[in-house]
Amino acid sequence: MIKKFGILFLIGLVGVYLILASCDSIIEKATQNRTYWNLKEVPKNKVGLVLGTSNRLVGGGSNPYYTNRINATLKLFKAGKIDFVLVSGDNSTLYYNEPTVFKKDLILGGIPTEKIFLDYAGFRTLDSMVRAKYIFGLDSVTVISQKFHNERAIYLAKQKGLYAIGYNAEDLSIKHALKVHIREYFARVKVFIDLALNTQPKFFGEKIEIK
Repeated sequence: MIKKFGILFLIGLVGVYLILASCDSIIEKATQNRTYWNLKEVPKNKVGLVLGTSNRLVGGGSNPYYTNRINATLKLFKAGKIDFVLVSGDNSTLYYNEPTVFKKDLILGGIPTEKIFLDYAGFRTLDSMVRAKYIFGLDSVTVISQKFHNERAIYLAKQKGLYAIGYNAEDLSIKHALKVHIREYFARVKVFIDLALNTQPKFFGEKIEIK
């Protein structure tokens, strides 16, 4: 009985690994040559879509993922690679507002307020990409986040009819970001579940023209 249980457990582990590896491989291959590290090589787009995250860690310190996305956005704008910034993030409670916090730091960095648009209903990456197309009327966009996140966003965008490339914000070393990268494997599986179920954004709302 114990031996049989052990075999089933092992089969289950192998199955989970194959699912995780397959989803990761599909997204990685589908987004090859669609993300950029070199600022000079990034094609110009009207809008840069920066994906939201908290500016603070759970322990209270500053979040390097946030800081690096801010820096990447400023570099793109100042290099003339984007004309406008769309900040898409979570605004689910009175005390948590990712887009507004991003906007304040982008303005401090030198981007004019009239060049920044906010999507308060970017609760998930799927929501951000779908809303970029259907609410903000974009046909193409430059996604700004860490490479692993850009790849997932670009894949989702492609499935939803939005052409996206990515500018990679600086990532953290595996030592400091192991949990995030493990979580990303499961997030990539969720991509295919959402696509199979035709999951829609939590909110749509009135259309907003970026100009």
